[in-house]
Amino acid sequence: MMSPSGPAPGPPREARPHIGTDVTALLEDSTEELYESAPCGYLSTLMDGTIVKVNRTLLDWLGLAREEVVHRRRFTDLLTVGGKLYHETHYAPLLRMQGQVGGIALEMKVADGSRLPVLITSTVKRGADGRPLLVRTTVFDATDRRSYETELLRARRTAEEALRQAEADREQLREALAVLQQSLLPAGLPTVPGMETAAYYHTASPIRLGGDFYDLFPLGDERFAFFLGDVCGKGPQAAAVTSLVRYTLRAAALHGLGPEAVLSTLNAALLERYAEGDPRYCTAVFGILEPAGQSVGVLLASGGHPPALLLRADGRAEYLPTPGGLLIGAFLEASFTTIRTTLHPGDTLLLYTDGLTEARTGGKSGLYGYDALQAFATELAPAAPRTVVDALIRLLLSFGDGLDDDTALLALGRPPHPGR
Repeated sequence: MMSPSGPAPGPPREARPHIGTDVTALLEDSTEELYESAPCGYLSTLMDGTIVKVNRTLLDWLGLAREEVVHRRRFTDLLTVGGKLYHETHYAPLLRMQGQVGGIALEMKVADGSRLPVLITSTVKRGADGRPLLVRTTVFDATDRRSYETELLRARRTAEEALRQAEADREQLREALAVLQQSLLPAGLPTVPGMETAAYYHTASPIRLGGDFYDLFPLGDERFAFFLGDVCGKGPQAAAVTSLVRYTLRAAALHGLGPEAVLSTLNAALLERYAEGDPRYCTAVFGILEPAGQSVGVLLASGGHPPALLLRADGRAEYLPTPGGLLIGAFLEASFTTIRTTLHPGDTLLLYTDGLTEARTGGKSGLYGYDALQAFATELAPAAPRTVVDALIRLLLSFGDGLDDDTALLALGRPPHPGR
């Protein structure tokens, strides 16, 4: 900016920073001194790699004297074996083709036998006629970078090992949970004379450990006991309750108790085991099969469980009401009622948990429900147990993400007369 009388005056003398004589002396360093004492290494080589100039910084890094290097060594003589190979196979060809190469990581040999990690940048200098005459190379000490990279690599390896160990632990846990789940369900259904049976179990838990359960086992004298139920909750806690429920029901039945007494025993066991802290309860249906000539008699009692569904040989499908059944483990004075029905040839009794009826079919409030299940069963009837369970498996799969609860199915049927 110009003032009316000439250039604008500079800042007042008292506003200018004071520069001492020692700083002034440093500012007057020669170009050669700046080259020799630069914070990075410099060297110049002929096109064959012979070193013709090198600064003091690089010599100090390598522990060499100038007379040992200039006109006596090639640039590759300063490199480690690996660095020399990389220079000859990659660095030098790129430099010849491009005229410059930058930011290449190599290692240089130090006089004491150690290695110096460096980053180098080289540029070909040409004469007036365009002929390449010299290669000027800048060398940066990459020790801190190498340490950082080494630490990163170590951290990465540690993280990968931790990940592998975590995956191994998860696999071990999955195997343990699978064994636990298998212990909570029968390995297979026993053969019941004069009956056909089928079962299915779906767990909604990510760890494949659910709270639904079922069983079928002999009592002697051609009588068989069966049960199916649903423990409140999912995962390991539900599995712990399932184990208690399953073995209590089995033990009570094998002691000769009837359906009402068996459920009462389970109710007492749950109340005693979880008397303090978080209460645990379940729903269950328990029954006994008794041969009765051409038919099979069924004694059935339920504790808060969805009603069993009977598919008749004549094509009807009807629920079996079990009045008076209360949630098991929730009330001290729980009472249960035994009902009696008969499976005639061609009849199938279906037990299920509420994962089936409470599957979502549309939106958060659209549940499959009991009416839809009865209509579905009516379309199937008459049907053998395996046919019923297979059809229900396809139905469950059709729910997709709407099936978000454990689901157990147990079907018991009397085969039709031969020829029918």
